[in-house]
Amino acid sequence: MSDRYAKYDKLKFDYPAERVLRITFDRPETFNSVDAETHTQMTDMWIDIDRDPDINAVIVTGAGKAFSAGGDFSLIESMIGNSHEIMKTWKEARNLVYNIINCNKPIISAINGPAAGAGLVVGILADVSIAGKKARIVDGHPRLGVAAGDVAAIIWPLLCGMAKAKYYLMTCKPVSGEEADRIGLVSMCVEDEVLQQTALDIATELANGSQSAIRWTKYSLNNWLRQAGPIFDASTALEMLGFMSEDVKEGVLSHREKRAPNFRKDCPI
Repeated sequence: MSDRYAKYDKLKFDYPAERVLRITFDRPETFNSVDAETHTQMTDMWIDIDRDPDINAVIVTGAGKAFSAGGDFSLIESMIGNSHEIMKTWKEARNLVYNIINCNKPIISAINGPAAGAGLVVGILADVSIAGKKARIVDGHPRLGVAAGDVAAIIWPLLCGMAKAKYYLMTCKPVSGEEADRIGLVSMCVEDEVLQQTALDIATELANGSQSAIRWTKYSLNNWLRQAGPIFDASTALEMLGFMSEDVKEGVLSHREKRAPNFRKDCPI
């Protein structure tokens, strides 16, 4: 494999077909949760992928039983009340979304099992998103005590409509692979045993197509997302503001203690 991706050692890279790059979240013991270093790497890698002349399509998936459980507690707890860490993470969260949007290569996600938080950014923002029937997609930010940030506001209403987006984002209820397909949140849902092969077949087809036509089509369609930039920027800023609140402390503690959170009932907003 090219040394181009050697520095991204928190992720696994391989080439399952000619001109197809596969990226795997590879911490199965933590359901592929994202720590601070992984978050930085998954933000920066899209710039190298965009410039890589040897690949035409990208697959993103997870090792083991999960796609990605999202940010791990060490990353979240390092941010609480820490303005420096909040600013750093806000910049990365913003760049992660825009780097994916601006990457010229078509991205295919193979969503196997739970997908949440930072990992879900790639899963749901992929150009072709494929969920297995065991997929469980959830944006858990309000359950944690912060606004639904990351990629939610920029993409969920466009994919599944405002009514469904508000319901799932405010309640943090999980969406199964089949339900995600039904409401248009993903491109398709397939049997779990054919998920990886389906992703590879689509990636190979795209890798062998007219690259200028495919890349210009992606660029044009992603202008829907670019014009929603102010919505996205507001959502991530409000998410980060939440890390200065008392609610996020209770949200993390309730997760650790495996109980329902007991948030304050009054709010000045």
